Amino acid sequence: MGESDMASLLAELDTGDMAGFTRSFADDLEAAMAAEVGIEADSDWSGVLCLGMGGSGAGGRFLKALADAEGGLPFVVWSDYGLPSWWGPDWLVLATSHSGNTEETLDGVRDALESGGTVVGVSSGGKLSEMLDGSDDGILLTVPGGQMPRSAFGHIFGTQLAACWALGLLPTLDEAERGAILERLRAASSDADPIGGDDMTETMAKSIQGREVGIVAPTELGPAAYRFTSQLNENSATFAHPAEVPEMNHNEIVAWSAEGASSRALIAFTSDGMHPRAQARMEWMLDNIENAVVWRIECEGTSLLERLLYAAHVTDWVSIALALVNGVNPSDMAAIDSLKAHLATVQ
Repeated sequence: MGESDMASLLAELDTGDMAGFTRSFADDLEAAMAAEVGIEADSDWSGVLCLGMGGSGAGGRFLKALADAEGGLPFVVWSDYGLPSWWGPDWLVLATSHSGNTEETLDGVRDALESGGTVVGVSSGGKLSEMLDGSDDGILLTVPGGQMPRSAFGHIFGTQLAACWALGLLPTLDEAERGAILERLRAASSDADPIGGDDMTETMAKSIQGREVGIVAPTELGPAAYRFTSQLNENSATFAHPAEVPEMNHNEIVAWSAEGASSRALIAFTSDGMHPRAQARMEWMLDNIENAVVWRIECEGTSLLERLLYAAHVTDWVSIALALVNGVNPSDMAAIDSLKAHLATVQ
């Protein structure tokens, strides 16, 4: 299958232009990171609770990884109804719903506002916008609508970063640093694009077709592995699961060494920023797991933020290429739409 075949498949299958939205990722991210969010510095919180589901909730996991590595406050991700029992108004709530109508997130925001909490919302509108517009304890940061939440990651995560930088919750990047990261990210995106790229994503997609995929990453790159899993689930209609080193070395590694692993594909994220012992563990796995299709993605970058962005974006292209190889529409989410329609009938 050559480039012309991939182009034909995109034209035939990608009715929602997932590839087009993916190509605009770096531009979306750049605009969102540079936007004036109108929030004054305020780091006097016990922590930040990130509410969000699916593609809207992915950014919270990335923020948590950055905070764990270089922040001054804990970030906790909550992907459920309500709020955790320990939550109090001394914890800032960062609520993200691309549509503004995600019922689990709205439920948590409602509880937070009723309990005297402060909410920073990220949305394109919907009920979340209405709730925060009418509250003295909330602020809404608007992102563009008109696309699938999972394709709006640049808008969403860039806006979340801008908010955290303005509040003083995470170390900032100056304009030159941001520009350099974006330039390298654009080059990596062009290389990974099934149209005009180096064909590696198509080769990887063909090799993992029909297999359950395990994505293994060091803990700090875990959010990118989780997002890749979700993109394979939604874009490619493929079963996948993430695991983190060193934790998976104490359990799941046994299954990868068994004969049954021959039907699976292992994709490992590595980087120069890994803990040396995690690096040694990953190298052992790559050398010793022989019963599965094995790929290694070296996550490039001079900072954890850049490595996370690289891992998340390059693998978006892999998920799209696998969708085309599988003959499915990477923009489709019929099962999710059907579930939402059912829930609308349940009081």
